[in-house]
Amino acid sequence: MTAPAKLLFAGTPDFALAALRALHGAGHAISAVITRPDRAAGRGRRITASPVSGWAREAGLTLLQPGSWNDASLMRRLEDFGADLLVVAAYGSVLPADALEACPRGAVNIHASLLPRWRGASPVAAAILAGDSHTGVTLMQMDAGLDTGPLLAARRTRIEPHETTGTLERRLAGLGADLLLEQLPAILAGELEAMPQDAALSSYAPMITKRQGRLDWTRPAKSLARCVLAFDPWPVAHAMWGDRPLRLWQANALDGAGGKPGRVVSISRDGMDVATVSGVLRVREVQLPGRRRMPARDAARGAPLAEAVLT
Repeated sequence: MTAPAKLLFAGTPDFALAALRALHGAGHAISAVITRPDRAAGRGRRITASPVSGWAREAGLTLLQPGSWNDASLMRRLEDFGADLLVVAAYGSVLPADALEACPRGAVNIHASLLPRWRGASPVAAAILAGDSHTGVTLMQMDAGLDTGPLLAARRTRIEPHETTGTLERRLAGLGADLLLEQLPAILAGELEAMPQDAALSSYAPMITKRQGRLDWTRPAKSLARCVLAFDPWPVAHAMWGDRPLRLWQANALDGAGGKPGRVVSISRDGMDVATVSGVLRVREVQLPGRRRMPARDAARGAPLAEAVLT
């Protein structure tokens, strides 16, 4: 049996936690977990642990949360752990070259796309927005660039209809953890051939911003349906109903002309139909300010949404 690896792990959100838990559960020695500093969150702006930092504390793992990587003592400490490999998954910022060279086997990243497609911060949302039929996870030998390193292994999966960024990220997190455990012995033994990426085939997925969540009804319904899926769970697709924001979930596109873009043309048990420049967007769940998320028909019982114009 192969001896458990001695690893450093760097990551922050739930996507990263899946791989950390898998490594720990498989008996690999996690010398230290490196994650972003805990941040203020919520209305009360209370300092809240990230998924990785919270779990690492509960598991009793050594936790490092550097505010800056411009610290020679931090690099010396990483080297002093004597780990074989640095595993990175959604850390949240670019790691310096010194950190990537702190272990004899360098650093391997679990990326939530089939590189070189969708390099960058939001590969899952980007794949949904583009209408891709498939995506996957890639193990990449990290270099100084942004997701530009040579490829070690990948696993492909279909993007299911009505799959949101949240649900697809959870699936990809599991696929990435499985792929890492499967390929880790070969990575540590230096048996995988790292294949350079074809930069000509690359595409970039920038960080999703809150303002992108507001729907533009002059776009086709098919495009807006992908926006609703891609912006779930954040920043959540929304529109303005007068001066009130209306959050929108679970939508699909229908053929046909609906009239003035943004007008609610009908509300039924199937959802709220909103006209677009091309086709109709059927929204099944909405949320009014101060109210819970609910089926569109239920929301319309207490609010005059029928014939409303959304902007």
